[in-house]
Amino acid sequence: MNKLPPVVLPKIEFNREFAFSDADFERIRKLIYKEAGIALNPSKKDMVYGRLVRRIRELKLPGFAAYVDFLESIGGKREFEQFVNALTTNLTFFFREEHHFPILSEHLKKKAAASGELAIWCAAASTGEEPYSLAITALEAFPGMSKPNISVFATDLDTSVLETGRKGIYPADKIARLPAGHAVKYFDKLADGSYQAKAALRNMITFQRLNLVESNWAVKKQFDAIFCRNVMIYFDRDTQFGVLKRFAPLLKSDGLLFVGHSENFYFASDYFHLRGKTVYEHAKK
Repeated sequence: MNKLPPVVLPKIEFNREFAFSDADFERIRKLIYKEAGIALNPSKKDMVYGRLVRRIRELKLPGFAAYVDFLESIGGKREFEQFVNALTTNLTFFFREEHHFPILSEHLKKKAAASGELAIWCAAASTGEEPYSLAITALEAFPGMSKPNISVFATDLDTSVLETGRKGIYPADKIARLPAGHAVKYFDKLADGSYQAKAALRNMITFQRLNLVESNWAVKKQFDAIFCRNVMIYFDRDTQFGVLKRFAPLLKSDGLLFVGHSENFYFASDYFHLRGKTVYEHAKK
């Protein structure tokens, strides 16, 4: 029986508005690594094009090479913030990775008995759902009793998402993820159907821009818990180690470090010891 001839599919050429060479991509890779510690692999080339093409249009530049030239010029300093904002990922929702929150609640109860003052750092705050989840968890840990002084320090590299967090306004579909009763207790429904965190909840949280790979962090205190979840997956091993080493003195001796579900920092065993599922404590000396 004769075999059917092989099917040859036509090669599809994607017409792009702007040329985007491997050399352009490599320059962008180096810039975002230097500025934000993000290690882009070659498979992200199409994603980078889609994220940055809007900036090129808005600036009325002829293409990617001109855009990178502009970023590297004195006049491009202000654009650098837009560049970083475009290439950072801000997927988040209320009570994401929910197994962490009961652990945090029990931890805060034990700590409050000793100090009466509790501080949490959310080191990848994004649009605010995570710091608000932390603040709610802290308040819920002390029902029907005098609550300790509780503060949440919420930082992120992306200034646009921090502004969303400060306002604390979210659409109804995001609020629907909250545990039963929390929407009414902690949010006010607005005329357009969205919800805003109540003033008392917003006042617990300080939003501030902070770049984890910069040499100077504007952090002056120690924390009972640090949440840095699903951000260091974008860093290479050396950058991860550098961040963890700097977290160590900022976490109280009995504090807890919470990380993302796909993050494992066994290589930093001199500083942190795995206590449970993606929860670390100081390494025993």
